[in-house]
Amino acid sequence: MELAKKIISEELIQFESHFREAVKSRVALLDRIMQYIVKRKGKQLRPMFVLLSARLGGAVNDSTYRAASLVELLHTATLVHDDVVDDALERRGFFSINALWKNKIAVLVGDYLLSKGLLLSLNNKDHEVLRILSEAVRLMSEGELLQIEKARNLNLKEAIYYEIINGKTASLLASACAAGASTTFADQDKVEKMRQFGEKVGMAFQIKDDLFDYGTMDIGKPTGNDIKEKKLTLPLIYTLNNCSSELKRKIVYIVKNENTEKEKVKFVIDAVTTAGGIQYATEKMFAFRDEALAILHEFPPTPEREALEELVRYTTDRTY
Repeated sequence: MELAKKIISEELIQFESHFREAVKSRVALLDRIMQYIVKRKGKQLRPMFVLLSARLGGAVNDSTYRAASLVELLHTATLVHDDVVDDALERRGFFSINALWKNKIAVLVGDYLLSKGLLLSLNNKDHEVLRILSEAVRLMSEGELLQIEKARNLNLKEAIYYEIINGKTASLLASACAAGASTTFADQDKVEKMRQFGEKVGMAFQIKDDLFDYGTMDIGKPTGNDIKEKKLTLPLIYTLNNCSSELKRKIVYIVKNENTEKEKVKFVIDAVTTAGGIQYATEKMFAFRDEALAILHEFPPTPEREALEELVRYTTDRTY
C-alpha cells in the first residue's frame, strides 16, 4: 500500500484529525473507550478507498473527510457489534471492547459510533453520502442475518454465498468508493462505476478472508473458526457440492456436531484442500479482482488510479 499512502499522505493526516474529533465524547467512560479504539485502529483500508476515489474526480474537500470518517465509524461499529455476536475476545491481536468492558457497554458503544456517524453527515447536510452509507448498513444487516439463517441447514448454494458476502462485506467497500466519488464527481454514472468497482473489490476481499480460515498463519483469528461457527464459506461449499455423498455426510456431521474438536476440524480442512476447494475459491477471488481492475481501467491513467490498483492487488495478496 506504499504508493497509496504516499499519494494521500497529507489527506490521511487530515482524516486522522477528523476521525478523532468525530469520536469525542463528554462521558469519561466513552471517551476512554474511544481512545482505545483510535489507538488500535486497523489498516484504514476503507478511508483510503474513500480518499482515492474522491481524488479520481478532483481535490479532496471537507465533505470527503466526513465521508471517510462516516465509513470508518460505521465499520468500527459493526466490528464492535460483531465481537459481541461472535463472543470474540480478541480483535486484531488486542482485547475486544466486550472482553474489556462487557457486552452491554460494547453494544452501546457500537450504537454510539453509528449515531455519531449519522449526525456527522446530517449536521453538515451531506445527504447523498448519508444515503449511500445507509444503504450499506441495511445490506450488511441483511447479509449477516441471511448467513445465520442459512447456517442452520448447512445446504448453501454458491449464489447465496455471494449474496451473503455482497451484503456483509462488499456493500461497505462499494459505499466507501461511491461516497468518496460523490464528493468530487458531478457525473452520477462515474459515482455508480466506483460503487461497482468497490463491490468487486469487497467480494475478492471477503473470499480472501474466508481462505485465511484454511491456512496456518496467525491473523488474529483462529484457523477453523468459520467451521466452528458453522459458517459455510466458498471452499467448503465447493467441496460439499463436488465430493462423494459419504464424505459430504461426514463433513456436515462434523460441522454440525463436532465443530469444537480440533482433530475433526482439521479433517474438514484437509478434505476441503484435497477436494480443490481452496483452489476454486482462489480462482473466484482473482476473477472478482480482475473485474474490479477492468472497471477501474475505464478511468484515465493517473497516480490515483495506479494507487487504487495497488490497493486492489493488496486485498488479494495480503498475508493477514
